Amino acid sequence: MIDPRLLEILVCPQDKQPLEVHGEYLVNPRLDIAYPVQDGVPVLLAEEAVSWPLTAN
Repeated sequence: MIDPRLLEILVCPQDKQPLEVHGEYLVNPRLDIAYPVQDGVPVLLAEEAVSWPLTAN
């Protein structure tokens, strides 16, 4: 997963607040969005964010 030291400094690119780890996602519960973690690398791009909680189709 992601190095805990890195998690201490990562923030949401949209509101600049801390993120929570939920499996393969870094979640911003304030905005109800999540950023994917691919191969251990967080993809913190606003256009890659998905709605949270995830819904089954």
